[in-house]
Amino acid sequence: MLVITSGACTPLDDTMAYFAGRHMRISRSFDPYENTIPPPENSVPFSAGNITAGPGRLNIGQPERGVMPAPFAQADLLGPVVQNLPNPVPADQASLARGEVLFDRICAICHGSAGVGAEANMTQWIPLLVGFNLSGPTVAEFSDGYIYGIMRVGRGLMPSYGHQISNFDRWHIVNYVRQLQREAGNTPAGAGAQ
Repeated sequence: MLVITSGACTPLDDTMAYFAGRHMRISRSFDPYENTIPPPENSVPFSAGNITAGPGRLNIGQPERGVMPAPFAQADLLGPVVQNLPNPVPADQASLARGEVLFDRICAICHGSAGVGAEANMTQWIPLLVGFNLSGPTVAEFSDGYIYGIMRVGRGLMPSYGHQISNFDRWHIVNYVRQLQREAGNTPAGAGAQ
């Protein structure tokens, strides 16, 4: 009887460790700023999340400073750094289809499914907070880089989506916004005029 009662007094985690093996209390902890595993020699660092890059394709990373534009802030939106960003994604059917899916999922709540902010779903709850009309003539005058930059860093009431939408997916959305502008009868200026 004594053996049974003394065994019942052990903490639950020690009992679980007996069956499941070691537990976190006795594992080695890492120090702040410690590199847990050094990168292999001659390796290339990557900066991207596991966000889809296209239909059925997983984005496993983009080489830093490769196709990914350099970091910029809201103050740079009207400057040449952002205005002259080239759109690396051709506006083909696959890009427009991907852009439509992303636009409907992320942008349509504020800007409406046709890009007209006054027709957005959120206006029924907050009528004074109307999203910008993306299919109108004003946005048609913006450069592709500017539209991309607004998604990446945000501006005014538009929050930043740089952490939620991958680099190439932002360009797919730019291509789709250009398509919405054409459908509304507004010819995009600059690179979006393809």
